[in-house]
Amino acid sequence: MQKKLKIVRLSDKVPVPKYAMPGDAGFDLFVGERLELKPLQRAAINTGYKMEIPPGHVGIIYEKSGLSFKHGIITYGNVIDSGYRGEVRVGVMNLGAETYVFEPGHKVAQMIIHSYEEVKFEEVTTEDLSESERGARGFGSTGK
Repeated sequence: MQKKLKIVRLSDKVPVPKYAMPGDAGFDLFVGERLELKPLQRAAINTGYKMEIPPGHVGIIYEKSGLSFKHGIITYGNVIDSGYRGEVRVGVMNLGAETYVFEPGHKVAQMIIHSYEEVKFEEVTTEDLSESERGARGFGSTGK
């Protein structure tokens, strides 16, 4: 069954979010304000939307591949919980060599709505954790 995502547009300068192609997992989010992003600068961009993500789901914001590969624009810190009702903002950083200018209505990122399962926490001792092949080996332990 297809879920509905309620959207409030705060500006007529931004289109309703949409899937660019049939079968796409992520739908496009657009910029609600003009912003110049200099190299190595980061910012939170207003999208011009509020939304109601269904309970049991979360919106995760990801890069647009064209922006990241061509211009070095990446996103960060973009988890939108189902209880949030404020304007959706996209954390962006310019890893490119040139200033990038976002204009209202430009694509800034894409969002995928994921379902999730809440867990209950049970405090135990280290000995209560099951063993695994990896164990406690961390960063770089699986090789190049």
